[in-house]
Amino acid sequence: MLEILALMCAGTAVGYLIRKRPVLVRWLEKGIIWSIYLLLFLLGLSIGTNETIMGQLPVLGGQAFLLSFGGVGGSLLFAFLAWRLFFNNGKTNQ
Repeated sequence: MLEILALMCAGTAVGYLIRKRPVLVRWLEKGIIWSIYLLLFLLGLSIGTNETIMGQLPVLGGQAFLLSFGGVGGSLLFAFLAWRLFFNNGKTNQ
C-alpha cells in the first residue's frame, strides 16, 4: 500500500512539473487512454479464461441488471421527489 501512495505522490509531483508543457501533456493523455483500453482488454481476457466466472455469468448478469435498474430507478425517484419538494413549491404545471 505504501508503494501505491508513493507512486501517486510521485505522479502528482511530475504532473505539477510538466503542467506548462501542453504538447507533452497531450501525449500523456493519449497514452493514458490507450493504457486504459489495454487494461480493460486484459481484464476481459482474464474473465474469459476463468471457468468459474464464465459458468456463473448468467447469474452475475441478472444480478448486475437488477442492481443497475434499482440504482437508476431509485435515482430517478428521489430526483423527482427532491424536485417536487425543493424546486416546485407544491405548484402543478398548468
